[in-house]
Amino acid sequence: MQKSNKGDWAFKKDFEYSHNNPYHERLSAFSEFVMRDTEAESFQGSWKEKVFQNDNPIHLEIGTGYGQFMSSFCEQNPSINFVGLDYRFKRSFALAKKLSQIPEKNFKYLRAKGERVHFLFSENELDRIYYFFPDPWPKTRHHKKRLFQASFLENCSKVLKPAGELFIKTDHDQYFEWMLEFVHNQKLFDIELKSFDMHSDHPDHLLSTYKTKFEKIFMKKNIKTKAMVLINKGSL
Repeated sequence: MQKSNKGDWAFKKDFEYSHNNPYHERLSAFSEFVMRDTEAESFQGSWKEKVFQNDNPIHLEIGTGYGQFMSSFCEQNPSINFVGLDYRFKRSFALAKKLSQIPEKNFKYLRAKGERVHFLFSENELDRIYYFFPDPWPKTRHHKKRLFQASFLENCSKVLKPAGELFIKTDHDQYFEWMLEFVHNQKLFDIELKSFDMHSDHPDHLLSTYKTKFEKIFMKKNIKTKAMVLINKGSL
């Protein structure tokens, strides 16, 4: 079994963001729906009351990338409170400009790190988490940088409601095997769906219906989408 990255710096309570990037300030132009660094952590436990001001379900996407899924899903599901999260500056700014054109602001966008999910949300606050096509960090010496590890599953289980869902997609065979090893060695989630060829096995599933920019590229190269749906067991 691989080692957990629970001791990694970004998982720690006293972690501080540091950067010198012009896009950090440029993102402030979209402060209506964008939060940067630790700004969103002040709403832990009060997202419905203070942020969205409604009682709709909350979905989180970790690693929004170019935002095809987030923008499409938000426009088609106005009754869902959607939180998108990514760490890259320029890509975040480009997505913020795109999101600003959506009239119904049923979403927030966080320029923050996925390792901080347990500081962004309190226990049982989320209904669903999406984790699509993360950086696989393929070299062995970089595996410690992978977000999907035991501590990540533990934190997702905490912030998800009982029976809350974790949706996962990747193009990378070895990373999917890595994920499965962690999933098979934990007791927090049940596996509702597992596929090594999602679009062929489940063409009508949400995970097949929405395709990201990267996913379309992979499909043209005949690279199969690997996917899972995990169901949170809640308190054990």
